[in-house]
Amino acid sequence: MSVLQQEFKVKYPSGFENAVHLTKIELEQQVLLMAALKMFELGKLSSGKAAELAGMSRVDFLETCGRYQVSIFNYPDEEMETELRKDLETLERLGL
Repeated sequence: MSVLQQEFKVKYPSGFENAVHLTKIELEQQVLLMAALKMFELGKLSSGKAAELAGMSRVDFLETCGRYQVSIFNYPDEEMETELRKDLETLERLGL
């Protein structure tokens, strides 16, 4: 299944990636990760969608939340129920 992707440009000062000791690709990845973390923290994205934006699995994203001190317990009640149901279904499929 092919997933359509959109693209947008971010302007930053010339040489900025060197100032933060990152390659251009690493800087792009960091910007996407920071955006995903903040939007998740603000409740704008689910952990699954935030992980997708950051280009990682949901489990990796949740672990990354811990490294950046972003609480993973900021779900609205109805979303919490949906996420828990998905997690239980996954555990059942794995036989755990």
